[in-house]
Amino acid sequence: MDIFRPLHKEDDDSTILVRWKTAERIEAFKAELLNYNWDQVYVDDTNQAYDTFLSIFLEVYNKNCPIIQYKTKKNYKRKLWMTEGLLKACKKKMVLYEKFIKHRTSENEDNYKKYKNKLTTAIRIRKKQYYDEILDKNRNDTRRTWKILNNIIQKRMTTLEWPNYFLNSSNHKVNDLINIVEEFNKFFVSVGPSLANEIAVPPDADTFNNLINSNINSMFLHEISETDVVNTVRKFKNKKSTDINEIDMGIIKEVIFSIVRPLTYIYNLSLHKGHFPKTMKITKVIPTFKTGNKHSMENYRPIAIIPQFSKILEKLFVNQLDVYITKNKLLSDSQYGFRKNRTTTYAIMQMVEEIAQASESEELSISIFVDLKKAFDTIDHRRLLKKMENYGLRGIAKSWIESYLQDRQQYVQIKDIKSGFREISCGVPQGSVIGPILFTLYINDICNVADFFKFIMFADDTTLVCSGKDIKELLKKAEKELNILKSWFDVNKLSLNIKKTKFMIFGNKKVKNGDFKLTISDTEIERVSEIKFLGVVIDSNLSWKHHLNYIKGKIAKSLGLLYKLKDILNHKALRLIYCSLIQPYMAYCIEIWGSTFKTYIHEIKTIQKKSIRVMNKSNYYAHTDPLFLKSQIMKLEDLYYYKIMQFMFRVKLTALPKNILMFFVKRESKYDLRGVCMFVLQKAKKGMKRRCISVMGVKFWNEAKIELKLATSLSVLKKLISKNIFEEY
Repeated sequence: MDIFRPLHKEDDDSTILVRWKTAERIEAFKAELLNYNWDQVYVDDTNQAYDTFLSIFLEVYNKNCPIIQYKTKKNYKRKLWMTEGLLKACKKKMVLYEKFIKHRTSENEDNYKKYKNKLTTAIRIRKKQYYDEILDKNRNDTRRTWKILNNIIQKRMTTLEWPNYFLNSSNHKVNDLINIVEEFNKFFVSVGPSLANEIAVPPDADTFNNLINSNINSMFLHEISETDVVNTVRKFKNKKSTDINEIDMGIIKEVIFSIVRPLTYIYNLSLHKGHFPKTMKITKVIPTFKTGNKHSMENYRPIAIIPQFSKILEKLFVNQLDVYITKNKLLSDSQYGFRKNRTTTYAIMQMVEEIAQASESEELSISIFVDLKKAFDTIDHRRLLKKMENYGLRGIAKSWIESYLQDRQQYVQIKDIKSGFREISCGVPQGSVIGPILFTLYINDICNVADFFKFIMFADDTTLVCSGKDIKELLKKAEKELNILKSWFDVNKLSLNIKKTKFMIFGNKKVKNGDFKLTISDTEIERVSEIKFLGVVIDSNLSWKHHLNYIKGKIAKSLGLLYKLKDILNHKALRLIYCSLIQPYMAYCIEIWGSTFKTYIHEIKTIQKKSIRVMNKSNYYAHTDPLFLKSQIMKLEDLYYYKIMQFMFRVKLTALPKNILMFFVKRESKYDLRGVCMFVLQKAKKGMKRRCISVMGVKFWNEAKIELKLATSLSVLKKLISKNIFEEY
């Protein structure tokens, strides 16, 4: 653990302010909190109870872990692997070099070069030895290991160089930092309301009022225990970002057992009264540059940090809300975002299967990729609360959400300069725990607007798929339904970004090469032949060629990194870099694209083999099977099989969304003459369908060994497959 963590720099670059957090200081902090008399916290007013608690917590925190000035050394910092002997050798090398410069004889040159080469070799050996020792010492500490590797890679979190001026909403230059933070705060707070105000309510608004059937059941908030609080805190990541009170989640995790009793009381008081503490509603915002002109505030993303104690309370509420939503089946099966056991892979899979199924029936398909402007920021609170009531969040539960949304404030901080507070009038809080699930419920009834489309949603990423025989009729119907959807977006104060909304046609060459158009509110939307959707590049042939080119570009850079580090790091460290920087690109959605043409995959396999050779420091033509076995890494084709079998195991257990399970049918057999746990293998005429997981997955599963099919759990299945794969190497 680091002793000091910088908060911000002073004018003098050699002095920084840090929070003094040694192990001894933290232990003293924990002990004082544990022995503190918290009686004054146990009052019947939520605001008073929390404010008193926070005041005590901060007083004890600042006493035991104070902010102090720390002077950094400006003198040259010696490389950690340099020994006294090597430093002396470096000085001797310089003496030989100076001698050669003064007297340029072949003897002096030869002496200098020989000594320099020997010294270079000695430094390399020592450098490798040093990193071997330090990595072995921290082999059980992943966080520390990555800190060491980032130091070797020289991967730094680059601090943003702020431009000397910004352009505000009136296009006037602002160059004073105090005014800059105020303008940023004004800009971030006004984005949502400005967009919402631009949206005119359509005349047919009333037609969208009854899309949600009122749930007869109501949500009741139950009391939480101290164990619930501790377990919730433990699941948060040890992030070092600090909130308005300069508290990070790491320090809360350190002292949670010392404060769990008063904290549990406050949280139960909040849930019992339906009142969210006011002091928890202040968000710290840090502008982060995206792309484009650095002087324009529009090119900065607000990184919101809500109070740490607010995160815990929100998560406790969300835990109960998730149970209620699941029990009452409130969310559409088309929604994959922020839901347990649902991933982007399944969302992409549904879209691919829908298009391939249509192709098999000699139908054309259109996919429309909808883009919303600042979707989380424009949500209308009154409409949100009305929807919550229809879903069954009434009484105390509704009051709690209403209290959570009301009177929220935020400020912007750049370096150590803070703006004043501004009130947030619409939208759900960015960076919050509850915000995503509120948005998901808010947009949920969109699936009831247009039956013509198959909806595939991941939070605010909405994709529409429709199919038919005649392209002109299909476009005409899609256009009509899109305009109805546009009205729904307007009623719900969601700003449709027509310029960034795209559509793609899937079908025969004649249709794909034809000049077909699609409009929304008389505005033409762009037709594309490829698009990046949830991290995967999709093309109109579903060939995955463009996605594989994207993967190749990513992993080739990491292969170059391995080359640079192979003489510095040991095998274990190189494997860690491979598993972190190369394998994730190959593993992501491989169940979907892994069945594509071998010629497309060949270059990815080649880069993987090169990586394995570099990792094991083998020669260029070394046979890779023993190297894959030694590294316990699967070849690309085996990784595909490994992921497919896991997916099919979930199909067997019906532990997948209904929209995915509908593509699989179990084969019923009274006598099991051809095996156990079999699925119906669909007959596929088109290559698009043959490459789908609904065909390839069933084929692999039906041909698999019985011991794999009868595995008692997913973890057992993984071990069995891994064992079988590595035995073949």
